[in-house]
Amino acid sequence: MKTQEEKINDSTTRVFKAVFPNTTNHYDTLFGGTAMQFMDEVAFITATRYSRQKMVTVSSDRIDFKRPIPHGTIIELIGKVTYLGTTSLKVRVDIFIEEMYSNSREKAITGEFTFVAIDENKKAVKVE
Repeated sequence: MKTQEEKINDSTTRVFKAVFPNTTNHYDTLFGGTAMQFMDEVAFITATRYSRQKMVTVSSDRIDFKRPIPHGTIIELIGKVTYLGTTSLKVRVDIFIEEMYSNSREKAITGEFTFVAIDENKKAVKVE
């Protein structure tokens, strides 16, 4: 049986996306709402990979937009479980910007999402 630390490491999720014009605003930077959607998706995948249970988002805790994400860049979203409760867990998602044609990389956005494990009746159950 895996330790909690092994489960957290095994469930850490990395997703890469290219920032195309159809996801950007009139400043040619990624829409904040689109970034939040990407983050919630990665957080959901991370929570599900950790628990292997039905999970639902119950809150997005603080989301810090530190730097705009320009079109024509690559972003990496990294989700990692940061807290385990009885029926809930938290996942931190960081978005890093990578220039396409250089080794430049920096953190742009950080956020935390809370998930609850549910049963077939949508009632909270213990996170396994």
